[in-house]
Amino acid sequence: MQKERIIMGIDPGTQVMGYGILRVLDNKPSLMAMGVMQLGKYGDHYLKLARIYARVIGLIEEFLPDELAIEAPFFGKNVQSMLKLGRAQGVAMAAAISRDIPIFEYAPLKIKMGNGRAAKEQVAYMLQKILHIPDENMLPQLDASDGLAAALCHFYQSGLTTGDVKYKDWKDFANRHQDKVRK
Repeated sequence: MQKERIIMGIDPGTQVMGYGILRVLDNKPSLMAMGVMQLGKYGDHYLKLARIYARVIGLIEEFLPDELAIEAPFFGKNVQSMLKLGRAQGVAMAAAISRDIPIFEYAPLKIKMGNGRAAKEQVAYMLQKILHIPDENMLPQLDASDGLAAALCHFYQSGLTTGDVKYKDWKDFANRHQDKVRK
């Protein structure tokens, strides 16, 4: 009998933070939860950081994840935005560190399986098919599915299923794993 493994994925942000929680049993991932934290209502950046920390701690206490997968900040032209995003990521990581949870960081390109231009809708659609998520359980906020994508990326990257297989994009993955994708 294989031990249960819980992976929490986070898509950090200063306006919206997305998260997804995967349960892995017998090497099969399934959705436990996903959601978003709306931060736009808080005008003060430091208050946003405090809210992120508190929410991540709350998720950790509720779901008891074994690992945290988080999207790495991407390099953009606006330095101030990058700094704020990096702080949001750092606060989420600090929450995991405070609970001795190993952290795994993935570039957006890796999370999108090599297709950095993949639309958030495409990523959400593939997650729904791969994890067999009913329509009514999909959230309209795509930051939630981005957080879930980080968790699923870590599941695949940890070598428990696909090993060293490389995929061009989500469509390539789906084509190679018809048995895992619901029609």
